[in-house]
Amino acid sequence: MEKKQYEHKIKEVVPGSIADELEIEAGDVLLSINEQPVRDVFDYRYLSEDEEVTLLVRKPSGEEWELEIEKDAPEDLGLVFEEGLMDSYRSCRNKCVFCFIDQMPPGMRETLYFKDDDARLSFLQGNYITLTNLSEEDMERILFYKLSPINISVHTTNPELRCKMLNNRFAGEALEKIKRFYDAGLEMNGQIVLCKGYNDGEELERTIQDLTAYLPFMQSVSVVPVGMTKYREGLAELAPFEKEDAIQVLATVSKWQESIYKRFGTRMLHASDEWYLLAGQPFPPEDAYEGYPQMENGVGMVRSLTEEVDAFLSECKGDNRQRKRTLATGVLAAPVIREQVEKIQRKYPQMEAEVVPIINRFFGERITVAGLLTGTDIIEQLKGKELGEYLLLPEVLLKNGEDVLLDDLHISDIEKALQTRVRIVKSEGEALVRAMIE
Repeated sequence: MEKKQYEHKIKEVVPGSIADELEIEAGDVLLSINEQPVRDVFDYRYLSEDEEVTLLVRKPSGEEWELEIEKDAPEDLGLVFEEGLMDSYRSCRNKCVFCFIDQMPPGMRETLYFKDDDARLSFLQGNYITLTNLSEEDMERILFYKLSPINISVHTTNPELRCKMLNNRFAGEALEKIKRFYDAGLEMNGQIVLCKGYNDGEELERTIQDLTAYLPFMQSVSVVPVGMTKYREGLAELAPFEKEDAIQVLATVSKWQESIYKRFGTRMLHASDEWYLLAGQPFPPEDAYEGYPQMENGVGMVRSLTEEVDAFLSECKGDNRQRKRTLATGVLAAPVIREQVEKIQRKYPQMEAEVVPIINRFFGERITVAGLLTGTDIIEQLKGKELGEYLLLPEVLLKNGEDVLLDDLHISDIEKALQTRVRIVKSEGEALVRAMIE
């Protein structure tokens, strides 16, 4: 049977890369690797990892180049394709009771309404997948290529409850794929989005216990609270978590962490920072986060920032330089940021700084994380304030390196409206200190 031919147009070549040295250029088309067709990023990653690789590339003139490459096995070729997955994106088939996209207001840009549940994004970008969109062919390819880590939105290991929460009759049986990954020795990370009255309490206990069976390949599991906007008309009824709920969740997590650590030498389980802030409890020490494997789920961001600020400030001599800054962030993070700013001011006593918590009126006041703030709310709540030399904004406001916020306002729009310069600050301690003092 003749193999199907796939063609992938090259968007960019990384300067100084192997592809650059071979004079491959943007506009060229990749036809095959090692005489094998390249269906998508799965094939590309696997085939290009060999130490000896043969590329077939077609130039815009129609001329075909066969290029033989010798390299270190993990060394990247340096090709960037027009389609990140080298294929079309697969949309989510679920209708989860906690889906944030279903809670978006109308009139936003089209890309914000796309629900992805594509396994290939788990490897490319670290996205979490529900496994309901994973065909048997996809499974076989993952197992054959031994692709990992696989990031899985577990939520619950109760099959019936999972079907109910994901509104997908196949969601329960999809959990069986975790066992297949485990049997193949593939590394995994899990995520539990906790919904009050659904998968908390005894159900959370069951899920944690079930997931311990997949150690050591289930490397980490995060427990995060559901995010609820004010746009929930017609959606499943959900109740917000309160302080007492957070205290109970942390007690459950702590109990299981201790038990798992005694048995396996790893905690595996981690609560997101929101739980500690809501409960008013101190954050665990740095070693408890075991290298921060769940940072993207908001696990350990506060502890990491605190440790980095302390470490960098310890190397600073301090002086009487005069600066004036305003820092805007989400309501949740504001007390933490204020605490870090006060540390900086103790070393630089002439520093003036105000930390302003921005109330999220766009999505609703229950949304308190900085990453979901909009330019509209920032402008409205800072208008007329004396902001100093710079307005400092967290990098999490911007997605994928773009200069646009969720409501389509750009940083330049904020600068123009507030008549001040804006500086974007990475979520790192050193970056925060430097933005304050330099």
